[in-house]
Amino acid sequence: MEFIEEIKIPKDRIAVLIGKKGKIKKEIQRELNVKIRVSSATGLVTIKGEDGLDVHIAKQIIQSIARGFNPKIAMKLISGEYVFDLVNVGEYAKTKKSLVRLRGRVIGKEGKARKYVEKLTNTHIVIYGKTVGIIGFPENVEIARVAIKSLLRGSKHSKVFGKIKRALERLNL
Repeated sequence: MEFIEEIKIPKDRIAVLIGKKGKIKKEIQRELNVKIRVSSATGLVTIKGEDGLDVHIAKQIIQSIARGFNPKIAMKLISGEYVFDLVNVGEYAKTKKSLVRLRGRVIGKEGKARKYVEKLTNTHIVIYGKTVGIIGFPENVEIARVAIKSLLRGSKHSKVFGKIKRALERLNL
């Protein structure tokens, strides 16, 4: 039985997915025993494989690269210990201006808010377009997700950072 998944990615991320001389695409195919076909014209990526889980993991890797992650970080998803999650900033923004403001809240002055959430939760966070992508261990990703959503709803940075610390203490992380 063959499993097939399709995902559309932004055209400006196609080269990153493929990599120099096809290195990234070949590595995903080799590690997960899948076949990947990329349409440079449309951005449509087709993933085929015999194992549904491997096809699903390949799709998550491709989606995370499409949402701005460095392929090396995205490849951590192969281990099965890491998860990928997306927060849609567009759900919180009513206008283009508010989208820019909300993205700025998550990023913080000189990127400090994003970096601090990453450091506290031991995750990787990327803001790309209307989304915030998170890669890390499941419990850490959930804490980072809640923190990002709190920032998007207007909570003060200091309160959000305090919530993160308390959540980590509860988990003994």
